Amino acid sequence: MQVRKRNGDTEPVDVNKIVKAVEHWVADLDEVDPLRVATRTISGLYDGATTAELDKLSIQTAAELIGEEPQYSKLAARLLAAYVDKEVRGQQVASFSQSIRYAHGLGLIGDDTAAFVARNARKLDDAVDVDGDLRFEYFGLRTVADRYLLRHPQTRLVVETPQYWLLRVACGLSQTPAEAVDFYRLISSLAYLPSSPTLFNSGTRHTQMSSCFLVDSPRDELDSIYERYHQVAKLSKFSGGIGISWSRIRGRGALIRGTNGRSNGIVPFLKTLDAGVAAVNQGGRRKGAACVYLEPWHPDVEEFLELRDNTGEDARRTHNLNLANWIPDEFMRRVEADADWSLIDPSDAPELPDLFGEAFDEAYRAAEKKAVRTVKARDLYGRMMRTLAQTGNGWMTFKDAANRLSNQTGEPGNTIHLSNLCTEILEVNSDDETAVCNLGSINLGAHVTADGVDWDKLRATVRTAVVFLDRVIDINYYPAAQAAASNPRWRPVGLGLMGLQDAFFTLRLPFDSAPARELSTRVQEEVFLTALETSAGLAERFGPHPAYAETRAARGELHPDLWGAEVGQPERWARLRSTIAAHGLRNSLLVA
Repeated sequence: MQVRKRNGDTEPVDVNKIVKAVEHWVADLDEVDPLRVATRTISGLYDGATTAELDKLSIQTAAELIGEEPQYSKLAARLLAAYVDKEVRGQQVASFSQSIRYAHGLGLIGDDTAAFVARNARKLDDAVDVDGDLRFEYFGLRTVADRYLLRHPQTRLVVETPQYWLLRVACGLSQTPAEAVDFYRLISSLAYLPSSPTLFNSGTRHTQMSSCFLVDSPRDELDSIYERYHQVAKLSKFSGGIGISWSRIRGRGALIRGTNGRSNGIVPFLKTLDAGVAAVNQGGRRKGAACVYLEPWHPDVEEFLELRDNTGEDARRTHNLNLANWIPDEFMRRVEADADWSLIDPSDAPELPDLFGEAFDEAYRAAEKKAVRTVKARDLYGRMMRTLAQTGNGWMTFKDAANRLSNQTGEPGNTIHLSNLCTEILEVNSDDETAVCNLGSINLGAHVTADGVDWDKLRATVRTAVVFLDRVIDINYYPAAQAAASNPRWRPVGLGLMGLQDAFFTLRLPFDSAPARELSTRVQEEVFLTALETSAGLAERFGPHPAYAETRAARGELHPDLWGAEVGQPERWARLRSTIAAHGLRNSLLVA
């Protein structure tokens, strides 16, 4: 049986060559059998197959054995990294700077990043960690290869290796080569990773690196509704995850005074939004994604809760949208009391979406005189719970708590109307401002040894992460004017945490133990406190964010105050308060 090499020559299949190719990557993998991989690979070959197909078969064979022995995940990842490296080098790309120059010529890399790399080519090329790919497991590297690496516009071959990709991301966010190298080493170590839009787009021609966009409900008019479709499509095109409210749109049967007709309600409009989200999916690299939020006093709330059902009329189903309830405390009080709940059309009480707390309670009770109909609060709550259990959708998010405990709602008129696609971000928005958040995640597992948490390393990672997240705001490409108006004004960033379970495993802590709870609390305080200190330092250098005067922090109220939480490092908090009082904060939001 013959195989065709990449240069076009043919040669007989040699099992020993395959075994040697596999053996090259298994030095530290004691449970891997190279001969087993080689023989199973050959069994899937056919006469005349290419060596590229043989490599793919080897990768697939190793991946299929992961269920029997986890070490095969490492082997499959290394074989895949070698395959990607061959593909890149087959295009005469032998270094990082060459990959940037090549991709720039193809129209993939931005001019500023290309010039930065050209000026500092030697330092950057020398910084590439050739062993960095050994840190990946198979499914992680498979995702990187399929979705994140830049590809030739015509041949669809990848034009950068995983390490070139991470260094490209660092260069797109850096001002000096030393800064780029340090940030590259951090993310290459997998101790910290920016969000997917940053990993997709940093250094490219369209540097849309923000993760979340929180779009206020359209006004109850066609022009506004269709403007929202347009905005969502543009944000989705460049990797944004969308949260959008729909509470201002009148319900089914409401009078349309302009035509003297009756409204079809929110469902047909959401069906159109659903189709738009599915259509704008970046060519399949990442599906468009949106979550729609609705307040439970809306008269179409029951139909809203049916949108993800697998039965019923498909014209009234949305299979791509996520759904969330934006619940005021008044609703929960009536659930507890087994009281009635009034459904009110937004056209009769247009002020309700913009109110929270006592102001909402008073306005809602007054608007009940115009109620479309009344239901039992517990019946509606039960319907919400069934929807959540049956579809995994209809998430429960709480309006009053979100507004009461947010730094951004320090001034009257600043209202949080919804959360984002994944419900971890809460920000003020309006018709003129689409809230934006710029995310990244610290891998706690990379900051822990059997001796405990490396607190100095964790603080250093947080400081670096906050600086680079803040920088996204200034470099960012904004697909929508409303996002461009909001992000520089509030400068929100969302620093998250992953790998807590890895830390528990490393430290041999039962998940439900008191020491595990104490560690989790200490880590979260350390991350948040260090992030605040870094933001205050940035404010001292560059000034506070423009909306700082509208925040609770400007009044001296930090999150421990809002939550009534006891802090574990009172002296550091006291110093922080003094710094904030003198200089403010660069960012209105810091952790996710």
